[in-house]
Amino acid sequence: MTHSTSRFITAQDGLRLHARDYAPAGGGNDRRPLVCLPGLSRNGRDFHRFALLVSQDPVSPRRVVSLDYRGRGLSAYDENPANYNVPMECGDVIATCAALGIDEALFVGTSRGGLILHVMAALRPDLITAAVLNDIGPEIEAAGLKEIRDYLAKRSFPASFTDAADTLEAIHGPTFPALARADWLEMAEAIYREKDGQLVADHDSKLVDQLQAIDFSKPLPTLWPQFELLARKPLLAVRGEHSRVFSKETLARMAAHGSNVETTTAKGQGHAPLLHHPELFSRIKAFLGHL
Repeated sequence: MTHSTSRFITAQDGLRLHARDYAPAGGGNDRRPLVCLPGLSRNGRDFHRFALLVSQDPVSPRRVVSLDYRGRGLSAYDENPANYNVPMECGDVIATCAALGIDEALFVGTSRGGLILHVMAALRPDLITAAVLNDIGPEIEAAGLKEIRDYLAKRSFPASFTDAADTLEAIHGPTFPALARADWLEMAEAIYREKDGQLVADHDSKLVDQLQAIDFSKPLPTLWPQFELLARKPLLAVRGEHSRVFSKETLARMAAHGSNVETTTAKGQGHAPLLHHPELFSRIKAFLGHL
């Protein structure tokens, strides 16, 4: 069985970053690696099942690296919360790739991770062979972002991972009818960690400060110019069927951009879809297969 190895990297400003590195089973190092970028408050554990499927594929395994951004997972917290922003985190991804000897890769960006890929397409397009955008595009729905802000602002301290899974299912269950009990338990284990005998969300609580600063009375900025750069590469845009962050209209506009952009819908899932679910994983595997 393939296991991940912890890699610690020093960011350009000296902060210690962490990534999980999954070696391909039986070789496979001749194939381009896959780098996974999580959502705003999430960490590399979100991709564990997905990374195992990719790195242990019996026919065409490949190396997978999943990142903890600064202030998440095993990466150090930043003393300046203003550094929790997409351009800074993009720089961290670029630094991580350099430290791990990755000069070109396939990328999967979930939510925040997809925004980082938009910026990377402008700064370092040579790093990106192709990308999967998981429930994110150049335009974000304000109502969905407000829900994320409000959810993160209500800090919870579940008594156990079972309790955490119950809470997650109660909150998100209506938009994720495709998930089974085991999925909610795995999600709880990815989101929370034990600290001083208590379960806490595995991120710096000051992350929410950046969301609180958004003025929702004004239109949210969009990234269409950056998307045009990203769409020069092969892209697969995934939308959760019940997503309130990524609209059908934005997905359709992305699809109309050109032949490089493929789209798919994750049935029975919201924001953001679990990539290892069989139907969705098969679609992603087919997309990545020839790259």
